[in-house]
Amino acid sequence: MITIEPMLASQAAILLDIYRQGILSGMATFETSVPEWPEFDDKYHPHSRIIARQGDEITGWAALSPVSNRSCYEGVAEVSVYVAHAHQRQGIGRVLLMELIRKSERNGIWSLLSVIHEENKASIHLHEQCGFRYIGYRERIAQLDGIWRTTVMLERRSDRVGL
Repeated sequence: MITIEPMLASQAAILLDIYRQGILSGMATFETSVPEWPEFDDKYHPHSRIIARQGDEITGWAALSPVSNRSCYEGVAEVSVYVAHAHQRQGIGRVLLMELIRKSERNGIWSLLSVIHEENKASIHLHEQCGFRYIGYRERIAQLDGIWRTTVMLERRSDRVGL
């Protein structure tokens, strides 16, 4: 059974290890090193930070980061969802993303953005299943390990907030 709980600083080592697994996959981020907890912590909204747990084990996390510090974009956030490698394809990402959507709306977020490597078909499919729509792509936007990569952009607009 998957349970969702708030993310805590005391879980930093586990959360950063799951992030490290995402980095090593080459499919989740352009980052190449794991930040220290204070940098990680500063990146995300204080609300809408959650973990997935199966029994005593943390199996994934999700959080929202602001897309801009301009006040007109306060209701727009970027999605991050990471599932431990050993627990992928078990529905954890879907549970995390659906709860993140609920939390975002409770905190006044009207637009969620997800930027995904085009090769990460599983993540694109997950987001589409959770109500995100394709809004564009950025061709050869950045290099990872010396290879130009293209990202796909998906958006989910709230039907409750920002109407």
